[in-house]
Order: sequence, then C-alpha cells, then structure tokens
Amino acid sequence: MNAPVILFAYKRARELRATVEALQKNHLASESDLFIFVDAPKKAEDWPKVYEVHQVLDEITGFKSIYRDYAKSNIGCADSIIRGISYVLNRYPTAIIVEDDLITAPNFLDYMNQSLTQYKNDKKIYSIAGYTFPFERPSDYPYESYFVPRHSPWGWATWRDRWLSIDWELVDYSEFSQDKSQQRAFNQGGSDLVKMLEDQMEGRSDAWDIRFCYNRFKGNGLTVYPTVSKVQNIGFGNEATHTNIYNRYKTTLDQGSQREFKLSTHVETTPYYHQKTLQKYSVVTRIYNKLKTYAGMR
Repeated sequence: MNAPVILFAYKRARELRATVEALQKNHLASESDLFIFVDAPKKAEDWPKVYEVHQVLDEITGFKSIYRDYAKSNIGCADSIIRGISYVLNRYPTAIIVEDDLITAPNFLDYMNQSLTQYKNDKKIYSIAGYTFPFERPSDYPYESYFVPRHSPWGWATWRDRWLSIDWELVDYSEFSQDKSQQRAFNQGGSDLVKMLEDQMEGRSDAWDIRFCYNRFKGNGLTVYPTVSKVQNIGFGNEATHTNIYNRYKTTLDQGSQREFKLSTHVETTPYYHQKTLQKYSVVTRIYNKLKTYAGMR
C-alpha cells in the first residue's frame, strides 16, 4: 500500500495551486490518500487569504481519497505540523509530507514509497528527503540515493516509530547547550544547526524540523537523499518564510519519467555528499549568499 500524502497549507493560494498541480501529476497520485491540514490565521485581516486557500483545496481531485482539516483558530506553524503528522501516523505506518511551497517531480511519490519500503527496518534512517542540492554525481557512484546527518523538511517521509520517538520538549537541551563536543558533533550536519536549535529553544523561532533533526542526531541517525532532486522550493515570495532573500536552494528537478531507483544499501554517511553538504552550509558560503541578497540577487 502506498503511504498517505500529507499536505500543509496556510495563506498562499498561488504557491498552493502550483504545489497541488504538481502533486496531481505524480504517477501514484490516484493511488494515494491525501490528508490536508490548514492552520487558521494569526491576524483577522489574513482570513480572506486563508479562505482562498480553502477554496483551492475544496476543489482538489485526482487522489484515492481526500481528508480535509481546516483549523478554526490559530495553532501555530510548528504545532500545526506536529499535530497533522501525528494524526496520520497514529493511523498509518508511514507518511509523505509536503508543504504549500513545493513543486514535486512526477516520480516524487515513487521515490518516496520505494525508499520507505527499502529502509523501513533500518532504524538508523529517520527520514527520506525529496530535495537535494544540484551536486554533480561522481561517475563511479553507482546509487541514486545518499546519506547525510541532516534532516530536510522540503518534501519528505518517515515512519510511525521514528516519529513517535521524538522528544519535542528536548528535555536534555540544557546539558547539550553546555557541551561543546556535542555541539560540534551536531554541526556535522551543517554549521547552522546549533544556532537554529538555540533560536527554537530561546523562543526566536517556531520550528519543528530542527527538533526532529536534533532527535535524529541523538539517535545517531541519518536522512536519505536522492542524487537528483524530486522537489523544487518556490517559497521565496512576498508571503514566504524566506521573503526577499537570495535563493541558494535552486536545484535541477527530476524530469520524472523514472519509476524505479537504485538505492544504496550501505547505510552510512556518504563521504562525498557529506562534504558537499557541509560546504553548502558553511559559514563562508552563508556569508557569500547574504552578500548576494544585499546585491539584489534572488
């Protein structure tokens, strides 16, 4: 059975339409159950935008079944996502998660379902990522997946047991915050991770994914990535989280004709791709990208 697809939306109808159209074009769309969750706005003046999103979602077709959950009052970004994923994973063993600013390739659901089956018994794998940077694949690398110690929230999948193992309160954070060696180890997924976790724990952000990534780290876990991206992020507009900044996440989207993938069975961090990932999230690269933003590049 195919994993159910969870779609989260809020107040961006234009991006949502593109997200839905791409999902509908997936080879497995008609064989997949779709669960939709929409949070209510924080501000009363945003209700018209949310209602427009409701209208888009009310008209969706093309899936095996469709479940809609429109919140009556604002839950909050992180809590809304945790609530929705928990609802589905309490009923299904796996789930594929998409937000309203992602374009998926036609074979996105194929890749996700195959990966969920391939790695279901390997508890070291916490999640399946659909997005990847456009890294050049080495000519001698035989697989179409790789492993790095960093979670990606842009079109991803997981299993019930991994999700239910997450400590969202991060009860050992105070100990971690004093342990420089643990912080260096966590940053082996990227030099920005410790700072993102600090922002979450000190109330400067409302994020679920950095907490998921921290739990992955504590469990010595990995995330599986495709060598060719199955997702393109379009969330860099006026209503986006990443408003008006240089988009360093542009990638090459899979054309989508391939339905079967040669997935790596060597479940360890992949050295070449790990190095390339660390370069992308290095301090030098992030400063360079900020300079591009200041120069007006998008």
